[in-house]
Amino acid sequence: MPMDELPTLSVEDLAAHLSQPGNAWQVVDVREPWEVATVSLPSSLNLPLSQFPAWSENIQAWIDPGRPAALLCHHGIRSAQVCAWLCHQGYTQVHNVTGGIDAYARRVDRSLPCY
Repeated sequence: MPMDELPTLSVEDLAAHLSQPGNAWQVVDVREPWEVATVSLPSSLNLPLSQFPAWSENIQAWIDPGRPAALLCHHGIRSAQVCAWLCHQGYTQVHNVTGGIDAYARRVDRSLPCY
């Protein structure tokens, strides 16, 4: 799937989904562990793109294909790569978060640090 055809999700829409009681959204953060230690969203799952071989073969153990998933990185580039791969694996409810954690910190929750 071409990158410009990936399903996307704005940071504002992600925040709205996550604020709903009993939301089913999975937040998958593909940044490096040091980046996640700097700033992350609660309950996000860290699957670093650099460690793709370690987690990709057993992806359904990590990401439930029956629930919507928001893929997140610093600005949305690495997460777009994983989002495209998941689409090729048959996932139909994955969305790349436009602007990544940086946009979330700047536009949704200014208490989060930017780096």
